[in-house]
Amino acid sequence: MKEIVIGFLGCGNVGGGVWNLLDGFKKEIAHRNHVAIRVKKVLVRDVSKARTCAVPAELLTTEVDEVVGDPEISIVVEFMGGEQPATEYMLRALKAGKTVVTANKVAVALNWHRLQAAAQEHNAGLYYEASVCGAIPIIAALQHSLQANRIGHMMGIINGTTNYILSRMYERGESYEAVLEDAKRLGLAEPNPASDVEGYDAAYKLSIMASLAFHARIPFKKVYVEGITKLTAMDIACGKEMGYVLKLLAVAKREEDTIQVRVHPTFLPETHPLSQVNGSFNAVYLHGHACQEMMLQGRGAGDMPTASAVVSDILRAATCETHEHPTFANTADADASLTFDDNWDCSYFLRLTAEDRPGVLEKIAGWLAKENVSIATMMQKGRMEHGRVPLIIVTHAAPEKAMQKAISAFDSQVCVVESMIRVEQ
Repeated sequence: MKEIVIGFLGCGNVGGGVWNLLDGFKKEIAHRNHVAIRVKKVLVRDVSKARTCAVPAELLTTEVDEVVGDPEISIVVEFMGGEQPATEYMLRALKAGKTVVTANKVAVALNWHRLQAAAQEHNAGLYYEASVCGAIPIIAALQHSLQANRIGHMMGIINGTTNYILSRMYERGESYEAVLEDAKRLGLAEPNPASDVEGYDAAYKLSIMASLAFHARIPFKKVYVEGITKLTAMDIACGKEMGYVLKLLAVAKREEDTIQVRVHPTFLPETHPLSQVNGSFNAVYLHGHACQEMMLQGRGAGDMPTASAVVSDILRAATCETHEHPTFANTADADASLTFDDNWDCSYFLRLTAEDRPGVLEKIAGWLAKENVSIATMMQKGRMEHGRVPLIIVTHAAPEKAMQKAISAFDSQVCVVESMIRVEQ
């Protein structure tokens, strides 16, 4: 039986999950794949630190060269996270002819072009299924199963922390701040959750997914990003009353050579398949010209779901004859033939506080109409306070810039925009 020797860069929760899966599933791996996986070295910051897995002490090292410089190690698995030093360590491994498996969406999204170039130059593999959506095989689907499709649009719930927070707010009417603190206590949110709640985690993942879906490099810097920190329980309750569910949505659309990529809070009809995805689950909903609508759903984070994707990549790398790489021009910037649209069309949910007097609704409608934004639904919500009443408006589809221009013309003496949330159908 063929033995594959691998090395770890890092051994946190996901690394521990991979160790436990390789150890506990080794008989099945040997039977199904006809390989034996042996971990030779594990790079850590502190060899004396307590760990979630029983890695023998003699395998631990604080010297990166013992992993990337060992000629016996053919696959390097990276768990460090963040852009650096993970990217440089992976580049060193690739330039030494070693295949790299990673769950690092930041390093891939920002330095994919460098990593792939090094892998191709040195006949090595680069595998990153676990960088997006944990156990959901979205990368494999886009690279293989859906290759006979032109994917026109894709929407995803691809951050479990924010989906948990918004699900709790929807189900129980709790405040953002209260649910976030509980998520931290439960270990579903990091002590510093900025990357999740500000939308950047989802934006890194969308950069990777959209590149594969549209067969063109979609740099992270092209993704519009807006997080959930300004959302209120009132926004969610009002949307719920109108038949909407609020999600932090990653949206990618392509029409010929025009692309839009954006991450922001989004109201969806409660009948939409993504509206049923709750808690820390992830899901990706897409449309291909041949396959039509499709949705993949599952655990998007956690040590064992992510370990499932990592070990699958290890086995794919260990058993393939030739490593495959995306065939689009993988460069630092997008191809010059592409146009990135920041003036997308969608509907808008507005929550206002408005003066309670005749003529106010006419003025608001007039400001919107001046930019060709029409009102689909309007309702007064709640009681008057300080001479003002809450007002909810949902518009018909309109260009983003027209909507922004319209609300910038609102007279604060008449009404104030408390929230503006985009609506997808």
